[in-house]
This record gives sequence, C-alpha cells and structure tokens, in this order.
Amino acid sequence: MNKKIILILALALVSFLMVGAVSAEGLFDFLGSYNGSAPTDGNYTFVVGFSEFPPFGYTDVNGGYTGFDLDLAKEVAKRNNWTFKAQPIIDWESKEVELNSNEISCIWSEFSIDGRENEYTWSEPYFNNSQVFVVKSDSGIDSVTDLKGKVVETESESSALNAIENNKTLKDSLGKVNEVNDYDESFMDLQSGACDAVLLDSPSAKYRIAEMFKDDGFKTLDEPVAYEKYGVAFKKGDDGLKNQVQKTLDEMYKDGTVDKIAQKYSDYGIPEGIIHP
Repeated sequence: MNKKIILILALALVSFLMVGAVSAEGLFDFLGSYNGSAPTDGNYTFVVGFSEFPPFGYTDVNGGYTGFDLDLAKEVAKRNNWTFKAQPIIDWESKEVELNSNEISCIWSEFSIDGRENEYTWSEPYFNNSQVFVVKSDSGIDSVTDLKGKVVETESESSALNAIENNKTLKDSLGKVNEVNDYDESFMDLQSGACDAVLLDSPSAKYRIAEMFKDDGFKTLDEPVAYEKYGVAFKKGDDGLKNQVQKTLDEMYKDGTVDKIAQKYSDYGIPEGIIHP
C-alpha cells in the first residue's frame, strides 16, 4: 500500500480517538461493541437475550415482545435512559457465545442460577421457580408416584431435564423420558396421547393450560419435582453492568414496581414466586 495512504489512515484513526474520548472506548462504541463497563449515559442499547418461554418472555398477538422478565428489563432500561432491545436467542445452546461476543448485554430469560453459579456474573435471584408435571385431567394420574412406567417429555437443555437427571429415584421409576425442542411440541404429544406427562416450570405450565387450552383438559400435579432460583446472567466479570442493573432493580423493589409488574401475570403464579431483597 502506498506509504502516503497509510499515513493518512493513521492520522484519521488518531483524530477519531481524540474526538471520541481520547481512548479506545470511543472506538468500541463506534464499532457498535460494548466493552463490559457500566454505561454512564443514554448512548447505550441494553440488548436483552431471551427465549420464547411465556409468561417470562414471548411474542404477543401484535408481534411485540412481552412477558414478566422483559417488562422488568424494559423498566431498568427506561430508568437508566438506555435504549431497550429484546433479542430472541434462536439457538439456546449459543447463548453464552452471544453473551461473550457482546451481541447481547445479558441473558434475562427464566434462567436458573442453580448449577451455573460460576459460569456467569449473576444478579441477585429475583424469582423462586418450581418444576411440575402436567397431565391430562382424565388420565387417572394424581401424584408423581402414579407416573411409574409412564412416558414423560421435557425440553432438551432445560432445568426440567436436569431435575429428572438429578433425581435417580424418579428417573428410574419412569418408563421413558423424551427430549423435545419446545413445549408446544410436548403439549401436542400430551394431547394426542404420545406421552403421559410433561415436566416444566410452574408458571409456564399455568400459562399454557390457561391460554392454550382455556383451563380445559389438563392439570398440574401438586408435588413439585425441584426448586430453582432465576437470575439475570451477565458475561463473566462484567460487574459494572451487573451492579447498575442490580441497583436499579433494588430501587424497583423498594418503590413497589416489581410487585406491580408481577401482578400483570398473577393468573400464572408470578407474584407468589417473587424473591424480595
């Protein structure tokens, strides 16, 4: 390359750094990357990675993204004068790659802290969840012990699957455990008789029974299989952003905003699971 052109490019880069903030941070902002420190002004897009898992995060009838987790995240962004963006994680197994490459700011998606404590930098837990079985109302299955020899389905890579794997007595009693890509598929299998029960998060079970089946034909068993705590996951070591989000959440707890948002999803048991500081 011509030495004169190289010199011009070098001078242009130096000028940009001086104008931007006389630091590499300006270059990262220019390229659209987040460098891991807490944003200090409104020139920041808070990109929240989530999976379609109602009532925590899902697409509404108008095509917009909503849900308890996303409502909390939107309010956090609003209070910090950040631009909010909900980013669906299409392949759940890629979530850590997206986080570490700064494609998303955090994972805020009914994400269990349990067993992942050292994999991410976590907010304080904000929700107590339980894993429950859903069966047909007329199946004659009224307790977990009635599932002996039955076919159970749950989502692959899920906390529900982990709950089965970590409970040897339960796992050995079941006839077969099928892994599916999503719970829409498992509920269709339950409805058709291809499986006898589905294990999933209690709020999601209540949502699907109420919204998809209008409280007709299905029921949850009273005995939870496992409990877990949800948190907001940030890139390992990203204490700056985590602390700012946590500070804002603490303010929202204090002024009643968290409880107010939870009440929007009271039909699905969200208020009962809130963890208050």
